[in-house]
Amino acid sequence: MTGRNEAIGRAAGGTALPSLRAALALDAAASGAAGVVMLAGAGMLAPLLGLPATLLTVAGAALLPFALAVGLLARQAPPRGLAWAVVAVNEAWVVASVVLLLGPWGAPTALGVAFVLAQAGIVAVFALLQAQALRRGG
Repeated sequence: MTGRNEAIGRAAGGTALPSLRAALALDAAASGAAGVVMLAGAGMLAPLLGLPATLLTVAGAALLPFALAVGLLARQAPPRGLAWAVVAVNEAWVVASVVLLLGPWGAPTALGVAFVLAQAGIVAVFALLQAQALRRGG
């Protein structure tokens, strides 16, 4: 980045923001890892988190194709509409995570609440980085 773009592409701490492709690649890697952990470990995680094993299994299974699709988008300059769709899905995931904690789908333990809030926070950061990259032109 140079000049104006460098100034726009700096976070508050002075660190350059990742490109859209980098933000998508990070999202794909984290989503894939979370999907594998939730899918493979649902039975073990459920009692620790106080969340239904079925919920963890379904969420993990949903993350795998999402991770694959986002990873494929990260390989080249993605169409802006598809990139904005990823942002929207990430935002929906954050909202769904909060709704999960407020709804009747189990009684999350303190670790479960921390897990849901942490992953929602990470997903919110991905959505923010992706939206910022899209606004500054990729």
